[in-house]
Order: sequence, then structure tokens, then C-alpha cells
Amino acid sequence: MSKLFETTTINTLSLANRFVRSATWEGMANEDNSVSPRLIDLMVQLAKGGVGLIITGLACIRKDGIATPWQLGNYSDAFIPGLSEMAEAVHNAGGKIVMQIAHGGVQSHPELIGMTPLGPSTIKGETGPLSQQLTVEAIRDIVAAFGQAATRAKQAGFDGVQLHGAHGYLLSNFLSPFDNKRTDAYGGSIDNRARIVLEAYASVRDAVGDQYPVLIKLNTEDYLDGGTTIEDMLAVASMLEQAGIDAIELSGGTTRAILMGNPNASFARIEKQEVYYREAAKRYKETISVPLMLVGGIRSYEVAEQLVEEGLADYIALCRPLIREPDLINRWKAGDTRKADCISDNACMGPAMEGRGIQCVHVKK
Repeated sequence: MSKLFETTTINTLSLANRFVRSATWEGMANEDNSVSPRLIDLMVQLAKGGVGLIITGLACIRKDGIATPWQLGNYSDAFIPGLSEMAEAVHNAGGKIVMQIAHGGVQSHPELIGMTPLGPSTIKGETGPLSQQLTVEAIRDIVAAFGQAATRAKQAGFDGVQLHGAHGYLLSNFLSPFDNKRTDAYGGSIDNRARIVLEAYASVRDAVGDQYPVLIKLNTEDYLDGGTTIEDMLAVASMLEQAGIDAIELSGGTTRAILMGNPNASFARIEKQEVYYREAAKRYKETISVPLMLVGGIRSYEVAEQLVEEGLADYIALCRPLIREPDLINRWKAGDTRKADCISDNACMGPAMEGRGIQCVHVKK
């Protein structure tokens, strides 16, 4: 049997295979950020489709960290009943589900939060401030909010949580010298820039205990001049390893880097290359022993199998292929190992931006 379909464990969580649905904004929550029936239906579809582990789209941990419309929320106990319904539905379908918890940081939506977004430093744009600098007291409040969100996820029955430390959201902002111009204990050296990440992890771990899986998503690099580098990522991964993180997912790029004209800055590129972060994964595996989830352009069964066989990844994380084919893993397991049908054109984002939820526009309804 292929290693892709071996049973593995992350902390106390047993997984039926090495395929992970990487988090993506679904645009399917209710306007008040609560769980909707169609969001539950999507998660159930993924579970029935054979994905070993589902990671939800980013769930905002505070109202001032909402990044997109129709984003899942986890900033109030009022969300727990809906979240419980989601987790139970996935479990009843034979799946496992982890909640990604995040604060939008600089990429929070000004109109949705009613204020200038919060970040490590004040950033000024052509028409006014793009972000306002967080005070140390405010940082501590956000760190506490990560722990509170993890508590809600655990109470709701989720199998673990993943901190979002990539793609230009708050934890990623602090890691990046492009965003972080602070001169206090949260800026400057990589040890200082990583401080909030380690504190958020500690807050979560204290809240959920040692036996509950805690993961994190990190950028391999930002693809911004003066942004996070692979060396930074390796340093942060090493710190998290020492702190006790259970698994690390590697991605890369930020929305702002894409808008600045760098096509390689996208975590959702439209090129045909597979395995965007192969070199970063190789370097990670040379120094870090924490299980690695690798996302980024993986479309072929043979490529996925090779990555695991060669020890470049422990888990294969997929996003867009599962939007088009939520049953892709079952297809591959049954022996039909044709390449995923996804053509990586990002047209799936169009319906989500219109409030119809993320979906492949090429699939006939």
C-alpha cells in the first residue's frame, strides 16, 4: 500500500491517510460570521470524499480581525453551537477536522471592522494609514484571544486547531520585516519578531492542554523585498519545535505581494509548475523534525507519492483541487490516479467574492 494511505497520528489525532484539505476562505459563513448549512455541507462533502484531515478556512478570533465577507467566526461563545454542529457532521461522515484560527492584521477589512486595521507598525498608504500600530497591551489581548478561540474550538468538538502564521495576516505581519518596523521586544531580530507567535502558541497550548493537536501555517517566504525569508521560517520552525508544536504547514506569499505585481507571490498561482516550495521543504526536513504538511501546486498522485517517499513531506495539503473534485482522494485511492482536474485559474474565487461561496466554475451543475 502507498505511504499516502498509511494511518498516522498527530499528537492524539489518528488520521486515515496523509492528505490534508488546506485552509481556504470559503465565503460561505453567514453575514454575522456564524456557521451556515452550506458551509457544513462543504465540510461533509470533503469528509465523504476521503480527505484525511480537513482544515477550515480562517476563523477570525476577534471582530477587529475580520478579513473577508462571509468569513467564519470564533470570537464569541455564541458561535459554539454552530461550530459544534459542523464538527459533529464531519465526524458522522467519518472525517477529522481542525479549525484554523486567525487575526487578519494588516489585511483586515476596514469596512467590515469599522476602523483602520491593526498591525505591528503604522503603515501609510497614498490615501491614508493602511494599518495602525498595536500597543504592547493590545498585543497581549490578542494573544489571549488566540487561547480563547482554541478553547471554543475544543469545546465545539474540533480535533485540533491551526494558528494562521502565513499569507500576510497578523502573525505573519509580525514575522515580516516588511510590515514590522518596531524597535521594542516585538521587532528587530527574528527572536523578537517571532515573540507574538510563540506567545500565541503558548496561550493556545495552555488553553487546550498537551494532548490536543496544535498546528501552525507558516510562509516559506513572503516574496516581498525585505519580507520574511526561508532562513526566518527555519528559525521560527525551530523555536516552535522546541515549544512543542505538533505539525507545521508550509505555504508562501501574501496578497499585497501579488497586488504589487509579483506572480510568484501567490499561494494560489496560475502557473502549471507543481510543488511551489520544494526547496524550502528540503531545507526544513534537513533541520526540523516536526511533521511537515506541504501545500502549493500539488496536482499529481505520482508527485504526492514521491514527496512522501523521498521524505520531503509527511502530509500532502491540497486546496483548489478539492474545490473542483471534493472526492479526489477517493478517486486516487480507488486506482484512478489521473492528475487532478483543477487547472489553477483561480476562477473559483469569483463566486466567493459575489457571496455565492467558493466553487469551481468549470464543473457543470
